[in-house]
Amino acid sequence: QVQLVESGGGLVQAGGSLRLSCAASGGTFSRYAMGWFRQAPGKEREFVAVIRWSGGSTDYADSVKGRFTISRDNAKNMVYLQMDSLKPEDTAVYYCAADRRLGALARRGFEYDYWGQGTQVTVSS
Repeated sequence: QVQLVESGGGLVQAGGSLRLSCAASGGTFSRYAMGWFRQAPGKEREFVAVIRWSGGSTDYADSVKGRFTISRDNAKNMVYLQMDSLKPEDTAVYYCAADRRLGALARRGFEYDYWGQGTQVTVSS
C-alpha cells in the first residue's frame, strides 16, 4: 500500500512563494506518475500539475503554467511543487496523488490510485 504525505503548506501573501513536498512510501515510487491537485472551499477538486515517472515530461493547468513547477527525486521518493507568484485564487487544500500506470501523464483525478491527506495553502491579498 502506497502512502503519501504532503507538507509545506501555510499562509503567504500574494506574490509570495511556497514549496510543497510529498513523501511517498510503500510502493515503487520511481515507476509512478505523480500529480498535484487542489480543492478550494465549495469547489470541485482540480488538476494542478503532473510529472511522469522519469521526470522527463510534465503537464500543468493553464491557471498555474509559468508560476508553478513540479519536480521529483526518485532516489528520495519525493515529489515537489514550487509555487511562485501566488495569487489569492490559489488558496486551496493541495493533494499529491500517484498513478501506477507506466508512462501516464493524466489530468483526471479518477485515474490516480493513491492520495495524500492534503496540505492547506492560503494566499492573502
